[in-house]
Amino acid sequence: MTEEPKGPAATEGPGPPASGTEPRRPDRTLPAVLAAIAVLVIVALAVVFTRGDPAPLDAATPAGVVQRYAAAVIDGDETAASAYLTAAARNKCGAGERSGADRLRVTLVATTERADSADVKVLITVFEGGGPFGSSEYQVQDVFDLARTGDKWLIDNAPWQLTVCTNPAVKR
Repeated sequence: MTEEPKGPAATEGPGPPASGTEPRRPDRTLPAVLAAIAVLVIVALAVVFTRGDPAPLDAATPAGVVQRYAAAVIDGDETAASAYLTAAARNKCGAGERSGADRLRVTLVATTERADSADVKVLITVFEGGGPFGSSEYQVQDVFDLARTGDKWLIDNAPWQLTVCTNPAVKR
């Protein structure tokens, strides 16, 4: 035979609280955590979508010249891009096919500047569409060779993905 509990324990349990006790407050921890996560997601999305273009570098520096040249090539403005090339580079065209410049992203890695020449190392990211798992990309490091001509820097050699051909006899 079991004995039933007596005293205050017998009145606790489901139902209204016993007289003299406060009602239980709901736990607000979970809604607070979810609200914090939602705020973080909104801030992250705002940062990603409002980044815009990178700040322009000084046009008088080798990196600034490469930045403007690459932007012109990616925008498809070969006339503007050729203004950043030496005479020798303007006439240097290969017969190879250039990848779609609109599928490129160029990131500055390092710059080595000397009295009359400079090297600007970049990371080129190429985006490819399709494939069994969706779009893919690959990256390659390459170097722009620049020469000082008078008081400005000009590109003497560019990575093949970012070359422009202004020679109509060899135009691709």
